[in-house]
Amino acid sequence: MATITHIDDTRRDPRRWWALGALIASMLVLGFDTTILNVALPTMAGELGATTGQQQWMADAYVIVFAALMLPAGLLGDRFGRRLMLITGLVVFLAGSALGTLAGSVSVVIAARAVMGVGAALIMPLALSVLPSLFTSDEQGKAIGLVSTGSALGMPLGPIIGGWLLQHFWWGSIFLINVPMAAIAILACVFLLPETRDPATPKVDTLSTAFTTIGLGALIYAIIEAPDRGWGDPLILAVFAAAAVLITALVLRSRRVRRPMLDMSLLAQRGFLFNTVAATLVMFVLSGLMFVLPPYLQAVLGNDTLGTGVRMLPMVLGLSVAAKFAPALATRFGARAAVGAGLVVLAFAALLGSRTTTGSGYGFTALWLSLAGLGFGFALVPAMTAALATLPRDRAGSGSGLLMTLRQVGSAIGIALLGSLLADVFRDRLDVTGLPAPAADTAGNSVVAAHLIAHRTGSAHLAASANSAYVHGMGVVLLVCAIAALVSALLAAALLPNTPVARRTERAESPVVAEPVGDAGQ
Repeated sequence: MATITHIDDTRRDPRRWWALGALIASMLVLGFDTTILNVALPTMAGELGATTGQQQWMADAYVIVFAALMLPAGLLGDRFGRRLMLITGLVVFLAGSALGTLAGSVSVVIAARAVMGVGAALIMPLALSVLPSLFTSDEQGKAIGLVSTGSALGMPLGPIIGGWLLQHFWWGSIFLINVPMAAIAILACVFLLPETRDPATPKVDTLSTAFTTIGLGALIYAIIEAPDRGWGDPLILAVFAAAAVLITALVLRSRRVRRPMLDMSLLAQRGFLFNTVAATLVMFVLSGLMFVLPPYLQAVLGNDTLGTGVRMLPMVLGLSVAAKFAPALATRFGARAAVGAGLVVLAFAALLGSRTTTGSGYGFTALWLSLAGLGFGFALVPAMTAALATLPRDRAGSGSGLLMTLRQVGSAIGIALLGSLLADVFRDRLDVTGLPAPAADTAGNSVVAAHLIAHRTGSAHLAASANSAYVHGMGVVLLVCAIAALVSALLAAALLPNTPVARRTERAESPVVAEPVGDAGQ
């Protein structure tokens, strides 16, 4: 049985860097699982007959649950032990991945993704919250940057890994790959991580958890379903109203509780608030981009699944370059300069991408993808590092949970809102003249469905119209992304504090305790 020791003993243990490796591996899995489904959606749409709305749900079921449960997950880790809850999250994530491997219908895929979201909600904030117990203040910036980079790199790697798997195996293999990776991460956490907790953490607020989960779920449901039902549909308006009431109730309840699940006092800290907002807006832009790009590369340009994933490598390369230089830039010039510059580059990349035509070819896409990776890396990593650096150690779990919740909310809304915009534009621009009503309705579901109908009917005109409509819709989405990124850059320049990350002062020690790294698994 391990003895409890002061937290500084853990910080001197050289094996803490091996523990960091386990955390990076966990975050990498979550990162690529956020996007690995995107490259498989065209294949799954064809094999399962999924509409654009159902594809959005397959992508968003994971993100919604992920976002909705991170706040209570952070509190559970603070109260019962961060290592315990992190391992629990990995086990749940493994179980959801196994379910997805066996799925044979859209509904089972959505259910599997939701279970994976539960596991991810535990993994993400707790992987970040254990860092203050492992590293001293001068090491934390580097550690947070490495973990954040692991998560960020995973997102563009997802389509490449997914493309290779789909090229060689069936679509369920995109879930199967998680099983051994999660198992390895579990073993690493058992033997390498210390157990830390905050004995003063309050119990999880069941009512606040319900407000968060149902409120966010209602908001995303309304955004996804609105294009089919109409934005003025009574049901859609009622669901929007319910979401607004529930989220408002969450905020009001949080203001009355002494130690709330949604800690509004953290949002009162300028550094935490505006860096979190910046990270959220970056995720909004990136998730929209990652949702619309694979169908363009696969259905419009005619690449296979592996070719689609490989053609997203320029984003990985851009992100890798940014990840190397972003910490130094933030240290020298401050988070405001790094985040603002990253957002401007991201805005330019999206604007360039919005000029894509059906005859542009891949070279043009590779150019703006490289720039998007650069902008993403320079904006997200410094924003997250600066936000997490403001957290007191006794709020590490709940604070990082709040940061990651808002980040995932940005991602979920990006997929839902921009996916719905794409669906609207595609359906309006698609020429289905001469097609029977059922075939015309099916063709309007997605560019993949339109190509299947075109192949079945031998209509070259329909295929060309589908390509043109999709590229136009993608251009509209990327233009919205460019505007959002540019507005975010202006807000970052005006509102972000510019204290260089390395100069932050270490906060007072908290009552957090830790077991030695070497005894963690005994």
